[in-house]
Amino acid sequence: MSYLLRVILPDRPGSLGLVATAIGTTGADIVSVDIVDKYDNLVVDDIVIDIGPGQLPDTVLSAAHSLEGVSVETIRPFDGALSTHRELQLLEAMSVDPQGAGQLMVDELPRIFRSGWAVLVNADGEVFARSASAPELDQVAPWQQPVRSKILDPVADRVPAEWTTLDTSLMAAPAGDTWAFVAGRPGGPDFRPSELSRLAHLVGISRSVWLRHVEGRDFD
Repeated sequence: MSYLLRVILPDRPGSLGLVATAIGTTGADIVSVDIVDKYDNLVVDDIVIDIGPGQLPDTVLSAAHSLEGVSVETIRPFDGALSTHRELQLLEAMSVDPQGAGQLMVDELPRIFRSGWAVLVNADGEVFARSASAPELDQVAPWQQPVRSKILDPVADRVPAEWTTLDTSLMAAPAGDTWAFVAGRPGGPDFRPSELSRLAHLVGISRSVWLRHVEGRDFD
């Protein structure tokens, strides 16, 4: 079974190697490592591991925590597909099928960000497209179109209760004045500013691709 660890470790040479060695001693195999964020001489990594039958993820958690300066923010089951060039593949697919860009985006965002789901929603709360695991809602309320990309606060921001179940972390990026992409990660970990920046950049590029190829309809 695969698990996703979000690990915070010192930003210095050899730190990741020590974590990898500690994980290896438990019998788990590392499948991939992605850098999520860097701040205050720390680095945040997402590490996907495979463990064998009968093994417990707690052993991996304990092994990582045993290292000085290392902490595991979360560990959760992971069944997402891995791809080394997810963003480029998505943009290429949208260039081939620009009219399906919205659905392509919400299908791929959970893989890119290793989240649970994504939706494309307009300012009136109409859900235009949603990923396979997104809440099955065609209309949401309350909803307030964000004017800029932001990590949503379920209390301070107007978001539907169905999006906040299972302690879901939320981030959104507007695509023009009318539409926004929202990504949800049930059970955490919380989205980080670096992930929000990636989402905003990806939405901006995808919107440019969409507008270049489609006439007669605009996000604005």
